[in-house]
Amino acid sequence: MDNALVTDNLEMRLQALEHRIYGDRRNKGVGGKPLKCAESLARIQAGLSNTANKRERVKILHKKIEDLVKYLDPQFTDHITVSDAMKLEFILAEEDFLLSQAALLEQVSNLQPLLDSTYIRDVPEHTTKLQRLSQIHIKQQDQNEAQSQEVKKLFEEYNKMMFLLSKQFTQWDETLRKMEEAKGIRPLD
Repeated sequence: MDNALVTDNLEMRLQALEHRIYGDRRNKGVGGKPLKCAESLARIQAGLSNTANKRERVKILHKKIEDLVKYLDPQFTDHITVSDAMKLEFILAEEDFLLSQAALLEQVSNLQPLLDSTYIRDVPEHTTKLQRLSQIHIKQQDQNEAQSQEVKKLFEEYNKMMFLLSKQFTQWDETLRKMEEAKGIRPLD
């Protein structure tokens, strides 16, 4: 079924391509037959192959295609224009960088056994424990915040009570002093 769907899809795409190429001339093919793009391309391919086989220069060109592709490669011009001495100078100019990178790679290879240790391999097992502990920690942080708010509230009430008591004692002291002065009792210092 899937193969039939692919074939139908390919057929529709080929018909759309033929319509784009031939347009309204589609039904005006040779002998009144509808023109088919694939048939036309096959005829053109056969004609080119016959021509290529008959002409010696085309045969030689086909043999040289690999060389042509190599010459068309943008890196080929770099290969021609940059001499080996220049390449050596490029490498020597980057010697410090290359040595530092080599040292870092060696350090990584020396640390490779640590990555293969049982501790690293056991990480997936510990993630569930860590998640559970993280949830407990978050819950405790929330409880801590609530306790902090409660303690702050109690301190505010305590300070308020102390202020009111201090104010009351000051008023009583003032009243007592006035009474003592009125009776002529001298306060002890």
